[in-house]
Amino acid sequence: MGLIFRPEGQHGWMNSHAQVPTVLVDEQNELVRVYFASRPEQSLSLTTYVDLDIHDLSRVVYLHPDPILSPGGMGMFDEHGIMPSSVVRNGDQVFLYYSGWSRGTTLPYNNFTGLAISEDGGRTFEKFSKGPIIDRTPTELYSATSPHVHRKGENDWWMIYCSGLDWVEVDGKLEHLYDLKVARSDDGIRWDQEGNTAIGQAHMEEAITKPTVAKLGDTYAMWFCFRGAGDFRGGKNSYRIGYAESTDLIHWERRDENAGISSSDGEWDSEMIAYPAAIKIKEDYYLFYNGNDFGKDGFGIARLENFS
Repeated sequence: MGLIFRPEGQHGWMNSHAQVPTVLVDEQNELVRVYFASRPEQSLSLTTYVDLDIHDLSRVVYLHPDPILSPGGMGMFDEHGIMPSSVVRNGDQVFLYYSGWSRGTTLPYNNFTGLAISEDGGRTFEKFSKGPIIDRTPTELYSATSPHVHRKGENDWWMIYCSGLDWVEVDGKLEHLYDLKVARSDDGIRWDQEGNTAIGQAHMEEAITKPTVAKLGDTYAMWFCFRGAGDFRGGKNSYRIGYAESTDLIHWERRDENAGISSSDGEWDSEMIAYPAAIKIKEDYYLFYNGNDFGKDGFGIARLENFS
């Protein structure tokens, strides 16, 4: 389907990026709501949403004019930016899990996960707490962010999230490395982070992030994106989309060759594809994703042909 939404200064602040598309299907109102992070300036990300026609996903029917969450106060984990990551219905509520950004001193930044809750179907949100619900632990020291949350049952919530492993210096610049970990919860709020790895590094300098999970029969299918430690900003080690399968959400077999998507010859996703969100809409599965420069030109959609 290609590029769907492009930031062009809409409402005076969406100057670049529609990053990390996070999808909520509203069948009653025949809408597909896509939360994304846009930038009024290069070093600040704020979250808003766009509504697409469920019958024609290329048609934008509404663009929310304002950020739905404000950055945290001084010293808070989300002081310097908020990006959406996963959205889950919980009865009459909508849970939005988001990545908070905080600039560092010795390290460029810290990323941890917050929760915001909507009581009106996902139009407006209030933060659950000022602090993160997924944070550093004694064994996970650097980041815990960009989750996908899958609800198996009323009291059976699962999360696959990006966990910081290390920072390495490449060409005089510090770059973050991470893999995917598994956490579990009874209520979607309080999580057990036991450090179990879902997808580990294929080699020592790989970064893996932004999982998205779909249930296909008895199998869980997961897409994610991965890059190298260096030359990944439009270079040979830029983000690509990988794929894995599991029967229990704990043990995963990586099969990147089955991801079903690769970069194209187009202008917006020729160098990079990243931040996938897999979702079933009516009878088909779609992958929402970003292209070059981490979604600078917006987000697009691809239909997954072999996953119905």
